[in-house]
Amino acid sequence: MKTPQHPLVATAQGQLLGQQIDDMYVWRGIPYAAPPIGDLRWRAPQPPAAWQGMRHADMFSRASWQNLDYCKAIGGGDPGHFSEDCLYLNIWSPVNPPQPLPVMVWIHGGGYTIGAGGLPPYDGQALAKRGVVLVSLNYRLGHLGFFAHPALEGEDPDGPTHNFALLDQIAALRWVQQNIAAFGGDRDNVTLFGESAGGRSVLSLMVSPLAVGLFHKAIVQSAYTLPDVEREKALEKGQRIAQHLGLENASAEQLRQLPADAFWPLEAPLNIGPAPICGDRVLPQPMLDVLFHARQHPLPLMIGSNSDEASVLAYFGVSLEAQIHKLRQEKRLGLGLIKLLYPGVRGDEELGRQVCRDMAFTTMGYVAMQAQQRVNQPCWRYWFDYVAEAERETYPNGTWHGNEVPYVFDTLTLSEPARHYVNARDLAFSAQVADYWVSFAKYASAQHTVLVGPLRWPACLPGRDRLMRLGVDRQPRFKIENRFMRARLALFRRVMRHHVSLE
Repeated sequence: MKTPQHPLVATAQGQLLGQQIDDMYVWRGIPYAAPPIGDLRWRAPQPPAAWQGMRHADMFSRASWQNLDYCKAIGGGDPGHFSEDCLYLNIWSPVNPPQPLPVMVWIHGGGYTIGAGGLPPYDGQALAKRGVVLVSLNYRLGHLGFFAHPALEGEDPDGPTHNFALLDQIAALRWVQQNIAAFGGDRDNVTLFGESAGGRSVLSLMVSPLAVGLFHKAIVQSAYTLPDVEREKALEKGQRIAQHLGLENASAEQLRQLPADAFWPLEAPLNIGPAPICGDRVLPQPMLDVLFHARQHPLPLMIGSNSDEASVLAYFGVSLEAQIHKLRQEKRLGLGLIKLLYPGVRGDEELGRQVCRDMAFTTMGYVAMQAQQRVNQPCWRYWFDYVAEAERETYPNGTWHGNEVPYVFDTLTLSEPARHYVNARDLAFSAQVADYWVSFAKYASAQHTVLVGPLRWPACLPGRDRLMRLGVDRQPRFKIENRFMRARLALFRRVMRHHVSLE
């Protein structure tokens, strides 16, 4: 092992001293915006302050306030300490790259309520070794990240502002544009990627007028179809939150004096969890509506989901069987038609599991594919269905929500509990998946529409509905399928569009 060195880089704010680990450089805890504390709570992120001398960048920053137990259980691990002062990013880069490298910027998931960019599954070393610069970041979570209240109206001279978490992500991308060359990155080849709420964030930025030109490709993992919250409803929600915290006619000053840790326990008892808000300057139109009209920023896209996404619904107590009972009672969609679309599925519980999976997750990839085709941009769709050999009895229904992440990052040996049971075949499959993601970041374009790996992966172009199965029946196989789940996804897309038109 080489003796660790300490790489020094110059940014717009000052000098940063990182670490060398083998043939990798890593810088942790880099401020990309001013701390959103005090009067800066619920304001657009401000530029970070400059510093004199050398700043050590060798420790992950604190994460946004959240539920520690939930993050440990399903969010990727222990995020450490919490603070409103959380707007920091981390960078991994090969030592002395011969030319500017593609940049991959990761947005973590967690339902906008848990997670952090420095969690073990998101370690960027394995991807960076493949010839990219990897960036991960924190952003404001919960009601610190998405909030509207009449007392805050008119504070931003640029217009209504409620999606502070998305503005944080935009600020991080702007910082990357300004500084990434110093770390060996190519500011003209930035891939934005994320999972769950992170994937949903990528889609939001693909339709936000404030994110134009800040990234050039996008990867969306397991984004869900839940509609954005309308601005008027968000304002009502903000008033209910303030009332719950003892502020009947709250002023902006009173709201900002509330302790930061008062907000994260609210999601469950009040059923007012955070979500992107449409109708402000970040999201003037609902994300789904923009996709249905194919008005997203034209850029290459990879999008997909897992074979047992409904696992996350079951974890939080949603009865999958009850969803079928509800369909039967309301006679929406027609239960008979639903059963025809799922031949061989027996029992309401399993039928509910698959219907919820497809309506909440799988359909998003189909919607995005059609939007991409309308603007003549390539779209690579995938379906992840691999389970580590030692876990196949534990996960009989397929890959759980979020379980693909350590395969994408090639971090199975760092992730709990996977590191205790993975074998050589699991690791080999993970390496192949990570190769595809890096291949997309390096080569995907409107002209380069095939990714090379164990199996040629062609993009969906106009008139072609193709999908890559990453794992088949939980086995380490790759397969291209045409018109994957076409009938049911086309139906659910129509249902989604009708719902959006009624909002």
